[in-house]
Amino acid sequence: MKLILLTTSGYIFLGLGLIGVFLPVWPTTPFVLVSVACFSSSPKTKAKIMNIPFFREHIENYHQRKGLSRQTFIRSMLWLWSTLLISIVLIDSLYIKILLVFIGSMVTWHLHTMSKPKEDSNK
Repeated sequence: MKLILLTTSGYIFLGLGLIGVFLPVWPTTPFVLVSVACFSSSPKTKAKIMNIPFFREHIENYHQRKGLSRQTFIRSMLWLWSTLLISIVLIDSLYIKILLVFIGSMVTWHLHTMSKPKEDSNK
């Protein structure tokens, strides 16, 4: 029963992480990491997830503290700001436009800090 619950949870979190590919302000990495933790009880499923390059990049970068690749950062920025700019053009409310620019700026700042490799504090 525990294995079924963990595996089901893993797929739910993996699906939530996949949403981040299409929604620019939706986080991907935290959901993927939680899904892998759920799949730890099922090495076969975990190995299948690690064979998917998109998810493997997020997991390995987190574990190795490498940050985001330049290509991932640039792709994320293009996707984020292109969708936000489309929304800003289509929305009439000035307050919503300001909110979207603020959210975009904060996500940009967050991704910029994530893209830098982290120093190992255990050294």
